[in-house]
Amino acid sequence: KSHEELLVPSTPCRAKTNVMFLKTHKTASSTVLNIMFRFAERYNLTVALPAGQLVHLGYPKTFLASFVEEFQVIGQNYNIMCNHLRFNPSEVQKVMAANTFYFSILRNPIPLLESSYVYYKDSVPAFRISKDVNEYLASPMKYYHPEDYKQNIYARNIMWFDFGYDNNAEDNKKYIQAVLKEIEQNFHLILIADYFDESMILLKHILCWDLDDVIYFKLNSRSQDTVQTLTLKSKERIKAWCSLDWKLYLHFNQSFWRRIEETIGFEKLEKEVNHLQMRQKELMETCLSDQEAVGKDHIKNKALLPFQSGATDILGYNLKQDLDNRTLRTCQKMVMPELQYTSYLYAVQHPHKKRKQLGLPLLWTSFQEK
Repeated sequence: KSHEELLVPSTPCRAKTNVMFLKTHKTASSTVLNIMFRFAERYNLTVALPAGQLVHLGYPKTFLASFVEEFQVIGQNYNIMCNHLRFNPSEVQKVMAANTFYFSILRNPIPLLESSYVYYKDSVPAFRISKDVNEYLASPMKYYHPEDYKQNIYARNIMWFDFGYDNNAEDNKKYIQAVLKEIEQNFHLILIADYFDESMILLKHILCWDLDDVIYFKLNSRSQDTVQTLTLKSKERIKAWCSLDWKLYLHFNQSFWRRIEETIGFEKLEKEVNHLQMRQKELMETCLSDQEAVGKDHIKNKALLPFQSGATDILGYNLKQDLDNRTLRTCQKMVMPELQYTSYLYAVQHPHKKRKQLGLPLLWTSFQEK
């Protein structure tokens, strides 16, 4: 470094606190939601939470501002929005301030479709009536009936749908270009789940957050034994069957690496990813009695049991027994599943409203002494 450079401190930036995250499905987005919730608590920010007994913002309906608890009262004074919703920019803008930072996350449609298949096996007609993911992909139209399109959103171009577009639209070059351009206008950043740690480092830089703001334990993942192996043919078929998602992914995967290069550079990226992984390992050693996620039958505190779906075994964590109060709080929040955390924040933010009934035992015993 030249002498000059060393003398000029880089301008310290201020953490952005008005942030909207479009939570897409089966894209590591539950882990991002946990990061957002912890950030909101750290800075005492207001979260746009689902109204009444909803646990998401009206999904799969197209989002309306009225899906947010107390929107009439709070107006545009929410800082954070990150629960599942189907994107609708004009309605989201009614809720979020003008200077809000918008970001989302995409995942390679090949592993994504397999993940959706197993997770939504029981609730999606196209999945339910096919034997396994390879059989489904061999002739999707045999199982994917147009009249069931509302129940079948997870079976085709789910990311395209989450962004607010027609997941059964024809793959037409001009249409795709227009949608990609619109997404670029609506979102400041699109992360890539397949490079999650790199994504967190990029997010931290752009939002001017600390490393500890993007530390995470992987949430809502499933046990390996429920993963179905896709054949090479199936993988190729996904690119055609979900061609809208495939093109979406290819486009933003490219811009993601461009952003990394412009913002951080690859050398610094590698250093910071290592740092993140070291800090994560440290925290896991501090918090967890087993150094890893465990299957649903091995989670001792049922209040920390994640929602189970389809043919999956959604993993969770066991915390160490003798943590001091402050560490316990931190660790609890790191491992708190999405529904529990949503419900917990709701009780803190809207103390006079009826609590969300999650049908989970013991939920309030462990978190109410805030």
